[in-house]
Amino acid sequence: MDQESAPSPRTAYGPIVSSEHLSRSSLELSEFEFGLIIGGHAFDRWMVRCMTATGYPELSALDILVLHSVNHRERAKRQADICLVLNVEDTHTVTYALKKLARLGLVSGEKQGKETFFQATVTGRDACSEYARIRETCLVDSLASMGVEREEMHRLAGLLRAMSGLYDQAARSAASL
Repeated sequence: MDQESAPSPRTAYGPIVSSEHLSRSSLELSEFEFGLIIGGHAFDRWMVRCMTATGYPELSALDILVLHSVNHRERAKRQADICLVLNVEDTHTVTYALKKLARLGLVSGEKQGKETFFQATVTGRDACSEYARIRETCLVDSLASMGVEREEMHRLAGLLRAMSGLYDQAARSAASL
């Protein structure tokens, strides 16, 4: 049997999904969701292990995302802006992360009127720089060896952002039922 007539794993067994009972009318969506599930957990695990290698084993994935968000473009940010950018609805989790990061000396907050603006400290910027160095070594070099083109990564990132909007709209619709 040649390669063209051999059954693909998808046709022989169906797509790889986590919850077949959700796949009645859109197997492809369930397949995408399973990819999000395992990709999301792998990404969280990666962030925690990378930040542990920088010397901060006590940080969770959300703590690390908040630190990188605060450090982004070296501009002070409000908690509301951090939540908006990271698409975090439970603001108390970001409040907790900011307090934890401040306790570790990675960020500092400054009151301006009724708002507190957070920025990365020198220690926080150094941690982000070390994270970036480790990321280059462990992740970026491996990605390049896979032959994934930058344009393809750009296209996939856009698709993920678009799909997140679709899921947000679906969440609003479900909340109104």
